[in-house]
Amino acid sequence: MGTSDEEKAIMLGRRMARQRERLIGMTDEERAWRAKFLKDQILDPDEPKIPPNYYKERYNPIRRFYRAPMDKVERMLCPVVGSVAADAIRRITAKTVMGITLTYFAWYYFKYNKHEWIRFGGWRVSGSRMKEYPGDPGFPTIDTREKGNQFAVYNFDKSPI
Repeated sequence: MGTSDEEKAIMLGRRMARQRERLIGMTDEERAWRAKFLKDQILDPDEPKIPPNYYKERYNPIRRFYRAPMDKVERMLCPVVGSVAADAIRRITAKTVMGITLTYFAWYYFKYNKHEWIRFGGWRVSGSRMKEYPGDPGFPTIDTREKGNQFAVYNFDKSPI
């Protein structure tokens, strides 16, 4: 089966890929080809066309579920501020809400899941000594813990048992 000129694969470089040939100049045929190629690069106002199944194919069900609330907000904002601004507002709002939520969860976890002697898990929080240099007021600071049972207590002394 023969192919016509319109069906042939276009070599985008042609003579333009090599500098020496590019400096020679173009023939009338190459000028026509180049003009046609440049016209083909201009998109129609309706392009790019998004297929109807695009959203469902691109995002899995879990991602569609957690994106749903902000997608609705974006659809409400589109007529008011435009699609680009609505998308930016949607993204910024979603990231801010997720960041605040993550911060609250972390704060709660660190506050109420401390490491104690009763259980194995939790975050062990220990304080560091302040830096001290000779000449600082109160140098040297003397540790007031003297007995062995005052170190690494983990609330054992406050136990109801």
